[in-house]
Amino acid sequence: MSLRPDEDSAGLRIVGHRHYGRWFSALIVLLLVALMGSSVVSNPRFEWDVVAENLTEASIISGVLMTIKLTVISVLFGFAGGTILALMRLSANPVLAWVSWVYTWFFRAVPMLVQLFLWYNIAALYPKLSLSLPFVGEVWTATTNEIISPFSAAVIALVMHQSAYAAEIIRAGIQSVNPGQLEAAKALGYRPGQIFRQTVLPQAMRTILPPAGNEVIGQLKTTAVVSVIALQDVLYSAQIIYQRTYEVIPLLLVATGWYLLMTSVLSVGQYYVEAWFSRGNAPVKRSWFRRAANVEEHQS
Repeated sequence: MSLRPDEDSAGLRIVGHRHYGRWFSALIVLLLVALMGSSVVSNPRFEWDVVAENLTEASIISGVLMTIKLTVISVLFGFAGGTILALMRLSANPVLAWVSWVYTWFFRAVPMLVQLFLWYNIAALYPKLSLSLPFVGEVWTATTNEIISPFSAAVIALVMHQSAYAAEIIRAGIQSVNPGQLEAAKALGYRPGQIFRQTVLPQAMRTILPPAGNEVIGQLKTTAVVSVIALQDVLYSAQIIYQRTYEVIPLLLVATGWYLLMTSVLSVGQYYVEAWFSRGNAPVKRSWFRRAANVEEHQS
């Protein structure tokens, strides 16, 4: 007489597979991390006391605020301009689509540092700026150097650079929306503006947000290039101090620490914003499955 499957396996014990390679590789990595950490902490040339002393120095804090200001301005105006460029690129008007494509091609092709130098030296091409009206004549004039300061040059370069990348991100997000959604909105009598605000944008945000978050973090780091035109961001502030004290490494570590802090804050914010827009697609928690299984077992 043969035993039933449950009786036959009653005396057997399930033995999990032992992942020796996994544990060995983890041990090697932890060992390397420990060696690197010990080297960083014990090496006196890092001069951690100097780092702690300058971390909240007044000029460093001013540089941090300037970095944040440049990031906020360039991201807000950059994504606003990127939205317009994306809509132009998707337009049925060939002129608008062509202009958007040329703009995106140019500002993605030219390095950010070159763009910054071009705007900083724009007075060499246009020494004077003026505004004229028909039948009135010149109503306003000023020298370019009065308007294009290091700050305004940095803002213009950062915004135009950011707009080109934001346009591609937003265009990809809009194109990810199912065309059937647009047809349904049109059938309900929605106007084009309503379709974009209430149908396209909420769904496109799920595709836009991950690369947009990375772009914001990248833009914060890109602002470091403004130090070459003597605009006092966090890196330039650190350079000013170590040119006086010759403590190069500690001051670079100060700038590194602030960049790590700012990007970490942005990463946390990105996580919660993505969670908010993805709440409709959130996976069902495992505890729900357990409760459902218990209810089903109880009913049976």
